[in-house]
Amino acid sequence: MKRNKILVTSILILVFSHLIKAEDKQPYQNQNIGKLKSDVTFGVIIGGNNPEKEFKEIKELGFSHCQLNVTEYTPELAQSIRSSSKKYKVFPTTLICMGPGKYIWNFIEGPSTIGLIPREFRTERIKRLYAGIDFCKQAGIPAVHAHFGFIPENPQDTLYIEFVKLMKELGEYALRQGIDIYFETGQETPITLLRAITDIGTGNLFINCDLANLVMYGKSNSLDGLKTLHKYVREIHAKDGLYPINPYQLGKEMPIPEGEVNFPEIVKYLKEIHFKGTITIEYELAEKNYDYIVKTTNYLEKLFQTIE
Repeated sequence: MKRNKILVTSILILVFSHLIKAEDKQPYQNQNIGKLKSDVTFGVIIGGNNPEKEFKEIKELGFSHCQLNVTEYTPELAQSIRSSSKKYKVFPTTLICMGPGKYIWNFIEGPSTIGLIPREFRTERIKRLYAGIDFCKQAGIPAVHAHFGFIPENPQDTLYIEFVKLMKELGEYALRQGIDIYFETGQETPITLLRAITDIGTGNLFINCDLANLVMYGKSNSLDGLKTLHKYVREIHAKDGLYPINPYQLGKEMPIPEGEVNFPEIVKYLKEIHFKGTITIEYELAEKNYDYIVKTTNYLEKLFQTIE
């Protein structure tokens, strides 16, 4: 997850609306999930600001799970999400909760703009996270998730110590509300993220593992990162990419399976550890089209069907 999610999800909603009108198109999923021999489900990212419309659309496209990127947290919207979820049997798994302020997705300005590590943006972003936790409780969403920033490698770093303290307070509040917090992988090495979750230690911190981010940030091979973090991985972003070769910019995102993420080995490992969770198809490519979505979903389903 990165860049402007509001723009991305708005495009997705438009794509969904167009696709539903095409009677010759089949749902993204082939409805053979029962044959996957696992407890894996597939999902997509949507806006969530009009749940009656959006939940109906993604249900007709064959998805039963989604992550939401809601703009404003209101009691009315929370109730609408609850009722629409029940009506269409579409289950929000997380609330993407980021901002306010600028996020610059590179290696130069990223450390000073992304997440809660930069002091400049902390106060307002912490308020947003507390509001997101309250909204999750109202809407029946089990978790909030976000990029929390370039967590320092050195546990004696003042920024690391400050981060652990504020996350402990946030985690304890979420725990009292019955809400989990998911870290999205990307800016930190897997072992640093594992250390931070252990040091915070509230018991309700988990991971949304973005397989491509591990590669595109140059932090880890996707499979190795997953093995380090697997104990806490609740959801996975299916995305592909290349390692960075420009010291100032992230690696390039690629269509699945054209990048460096070894999806056959990932699926094999997920089955070995009996992964039970949602794989959310995330795509931030310039061309967001029906054929790519179908191809990607079918590709992943086939892997789960054929790999022992």
